[in-house]
Amino acid sequence: NSFCTLLVGQERMIHFLLLISRQGKVRLAKWFNPVPVKERTRIIREACAVAVGRSVKLCNVVEFNDTQRLVFRRYASLHFVCAIDKEDNELMTLEMIHHFVEVLDKYFGNVCELDLIFNFHKAYFLLDEVFLNGEVQETSKKSILKYAHMQEALLEELQGSNSAAAALLETA
Repeated sequence: NSFCTLLVGQERMIHFLLLISRQGKVRLAKWFNPVPVKERTRIIREACAVAVGRSVKLCNVVEFNDTQRLVFRRYASLHFVCAIDKEDNELMTLEMIHHFVEVLDKYFGNVCELDLIFNFHKAYFLLDEVFLNGEVQETSKKSILKYAHMQEALLEELQGSNSAAAALLETA
């Protein structure tokens, strides 16, 4: 897998990942470094302004502050935004975003904004399977989807046993 070979010897660090709608609403936010709430609000506002207001014909990498760059890509109505260090590889970050989008697409079957709104817990689960501490944890889409479906089956099993227990309590 060419994606795996790109990762060998590369130390990656994403500071945060945001999924933003065309209207500027945050649909998913993951912070890999501790950031105070007030600062998060400011960062989200600035990142939304940059990503949503930017023309498709312009570059997907923007200087964000003294030490970071924003790398973003738009898929349908969602903007995927990452903050990385200035020394980090922007193309690798775009590839990581694309990998996450492919995982979401395979899981949800052509993911859309509503999938993220109504199944945000599943989207966060997939995000945690792909990224760990701002670095790519798993490159195999097949493995990620296998674990996601196993988790789903386990939850259904637990819900089934809970409803059976509740039915027993009602009859008692």
